[in-house]
Amino acid sequence: MQHIDPELRQFCTARQLEILETIELHGSGRGAARALGIDEKTVRDAYKAVVKKAELQGYSPAHDMVRKVPDSYTVKGISTYYNKEGKPSGQWVKSSVKHDAILEALKEAVSAINDDIGKAQLVPAPDMVDDELCNVLTFTDYHLGMYAWQPEGGADWDIHIAERIILAAMAEMIERSPKASMAIINIQGDFLHTDGKLPVTPAHKHVLDADSRFPKIRRAAIRIIRHMVSQALSAHKDVHLIIAEGNHDEESAGWLADAFAVHFEDEPRVTVNGSDLPFYAYVWGQNMIGVHHGHKVRNEALPLLFAAQFPAEWGATTRREIHCGHRHHRDEKEFNGVTVVQHPTLAARDAYAARGGWIADRAAWSITYHKKWGPIGRVMVSPEMFIRD
Repeated sequence: MQHIDPELRQFCTARQLEILETIELHGSGRGAARALGIDEKTVRDAYKAVVKKAELQGYSPAHDMVRKVPDSYTVKGISTYYNKEGKPSGQWVKSSVKHDAILEALKEAVSAINDDIGKAQLVPAPDMVDDELCNVLTFTDYHLGMYAWQPEGGADWDIHIAERIILAAMAEMIERSPKASMAIINIQGDFLHTDGKLPVTPAHKHVLDADSRFPKIRRAAIRIIRHMVSQALSAHKDVHLIIAEGNHDEESAGWLADAFAVHFEDEPRVTVNGSDLPFYAYVWGQNMIGVHHGHKVRNEALPLLFAAQFPAEWGATTRREIHCGHRHHRDEKEFNGVTVVQHPTLAARDAYAARGGWIADRAAWSITYHKKWGPIGRVMVSPEMFIRD
């Protein structure tokens, strides 16, 4: 009979707690999997994720680690002192604010997260589409979980406004775009405003105006992306999902992409870009469609980088466009036959942007590509179309 340490409960999500309680009730991971109707590997991964999280916060009785640090911290090091009988007589716990270690634990918890999401429901394919066309629906710098105040930045923004606008914008872009065979949902970086429970940027630790707790933001992101894919599937034969890394969501973009790759593994009409670098490419006929958030490489340097990074895709195509964002305003320039399209954002300005004097039109674009002729059309939407007085 497998015994579960009751202290592990405090480190569980609701779903993980259900799994651990079922393991104890049925005496084994196999019995728990059978009772819950899930794969045994999912049970093992959930248990390992809880143990890993406990260890990162200083709890591992097998190693004489019993002094837990606060949730917003991770253990940096532990020194244990033993008496003559070999029993622990004292302990020194060094801790630091969570960063790489806890993010690694999040990666290992992808299977458990996916079990919370559940398997995708099949959506019927449309009857009539044009097999030569691909719609690229781009949402960049959306900053889900950001808070903005109208008197300060010119418009209100919170998690509820953001969710309502993006789903309405997606529906409008699909409705007004050609009936294409393929849709690329290009979530082009900084989809999440924060990358964890602390409201700071990952690299430079700039304090952010956050609307809500990170678990609430995370669940909203999952809910939104599921709905967006469902919207695209109802109007297109196939869907390719790109969740690009940004400077605000360096780690979250990765585990979201991993989770949705598993989520849609039984849906043959959906593929998820699995790049481990912040550069993404997709070939549609004679088109190479590149994606980079814009935080690592300047626009003018992107064509040469993509030629070197994706030589097969580059060599197989004659028309090449690279999409980026990051700067929150529109720009478009051709560099020796390669067009770099810098997209605007639908998100409102936060205090940082407002006080810095940065002003730009808010919008999102869908660009339609023909397999032979390249980009042939564009649909633009603005938030004002979906905000009712």
